[in-house]
Amino acid sequence: MEHILVSELHQYEGKEISGFYLASEKDLREGKGGPYLRLRLLDLSGQVAGNVWKDAANMASQFNAGDVIHLKANVVSFKGQIQLSVTELRFADKSEFDIALFMARSRFAPELLAERFWGYVDKVDNEYLNRLLHLIFDNKDFFKTYLEAPAAKGWHHNYMHGLIEHSVAVASLCEFCSLLYPISFDLTVAGALLHDVAKVWEYSGQGAYEFTDRGRLIGHLSMSDELVLTKAKEIPGFPEDLLLNLRHLILSHHGEYEKASVRLPQTLEAIVLHHCDNLDAQSAGVSQLVTAAPPEAVWSEFDKLNNRYYRLVRL
Repeated sequence: MEHILVSELHQYEGKEISGFYLASEKDLREGKGGPYLRLRLLDLSGQVAGNVWKDAANMASQFNAGDVIHLKANVVSFKGQIQLSVTELRFADKSEFDIALFMARSRFAPELLAERFWGYVDKVDNEYLNRLLHLIFDNKDFFKTYLEAPAAKGWHHNYMHGLIEHSVAVASLCEFCSLLYPISFDLTVAGALLHDVAKVWEYSGQGAYEFTDRGRLIGHLSMSDELVLTKAKEIPGFPEDLLLNLRHLILSHHGEYEKASVRLPQTLEAIVLHHCDNLDAQSAGVSQLVTAAPPEAVWSEFDKLNNRYYRLVRL
């Protein structure tokens, strides 16, 4: 049977389907009728919840999170959301499928994102910040990795080219804010382009992304700070106060200690960068939930991160 994209599953409600899907998450839970297996299944078009109600423990032992599986399932609607009630599944060998089917990408062409990125680099007039950006991103191998990297494991921009899409969006928001508030354009935009730079080392995988050891043990804030500090030392005369302020932007951009920020934002530029970063991350994450909802849905799927549903506005 030809593959049915996740985004098209609502057309098959009440029917049995079969196909290959990437199991990004699996969770063996205890229910009223015994153990059941909760899955998060995805392809390049989106993701959908799946449940295995019978023989759950045995099914769970056949694959790992991040594997592609072949399944048979009934397409059902639960609280207005499409789900798969899985009746059969097995591990799928790489020879059976095209990995590109599971590689979600930015809706923007990478060439356009790269053009916009370098456009912001060119707008940074400060000679030291400009040289720093070029020193880091002129490395073709590094920029290729940066261009292809995701911005997150599961919430926002969690797809190929997601990191550069997010960074360009944050730079755009910071540029707008520079027209409203007395901030340093050069410093804030440089911070926007560099704040998540080390995410190239934080995640690994294709389709389903996982944390690397460095990502779990150190994190992208500290690794980004280390990269900036190391490269700035290669630029003669790089002003200490400028470097201090740039590092603060990186180390404080999560905004709160509870959200793994190394420091709290303590400059106006840091406040602006934090809120621009959060605005894009949250808006993109919610947008992904809203876009994934079936056409007749009134509410989105539940957002576990923010503990809420979102009502779909259709005007």
